[in-house]
Amino acid sequence: MLKQNLSALVVGVAIICTAFVIAGAYKYKFKGEETITVTGLAEKNFTSNLVVWKCEYSRKMPDLKSAYALLKNDELTVAAYLKGKGIKASELQVSSIEIEKNFIQQKDELVVQQKFEFGKSVAPRFDGYTLKQKITVQSADIDKVENVSREVTALIEKGIEMNSLPPAYYYTDLSQLKIGLLANASADAKLRAETIAKNSGSQLGSIRKANMGVFQITGDHDNDSYEGGGTFNTSSRNKTASITIKIDYSVH
Repeated sequence: MLKQNLSALVVGVAIICTAFVIAGAYKYKFKGEETITVTGLAEKNFTSNLVVWKCEYSRKMPDLKSAYALLKNDELTVAAYLKGKGIKASELQVSSIEIEKNFIQQKDELVVQQKFEFGKSVAPRFDGYTLKQKITVQSADIDKVENVSREVTALIEKGIEMNSLPPAYYYTDLSQLKIGLLANASADAKLRAETIAKNSGSQLGSIRKANMGVFQITGDHDNDSYEGGGTFNTSSRNKTASITIKIDYSVH
């Protein structure tokens, strides 16, 4: 009888100890799963260091040979003008010539006179050729290209049908800029997490998970909206780059 009671006591003590161990393990597991999720932000203003500007000129003539001859002469005139304004040959790129056939939609004269809505169809009449060519200027001298883009319409006085497009602005070292922003966004996230942990009486632990947000480039004084896939402004010379990073920290 004494032996049985002793065995029961040993089993009981073992069960109690096991319960304490399991409870402690569960408490540790639960506490280890506590996290703080924060989002860090970093921004940096910068100035573009590369400009790309395009202009287009065209000629329309009844026959292809005449249109081509005029357009080639325009090419020489435009190139000479740009080089005279300080644009280097290495900064110029001339596209191939685009050829477009022009047609005029004709109407049956009888149908027009009698104001009928329906009548026999008349084939479009051929109205010559339009030839177009583009010149692209890519340069690190932004001031120079901006001035040329504003003044190039002076070629219209020479009989050239010139169309100047707005310059596009780029930055050639975006990879390094992005790395710096990520470091600053991570530091911002950690500071936020430390503040939350301190105010809640906890201590910040290690990173559980980190997700980089979308890289955005917006223009100064432009009403650019943040897009899910990222905004990449090319119309402004002065820009702002921003990035976010979402980090989960353990706390104890």
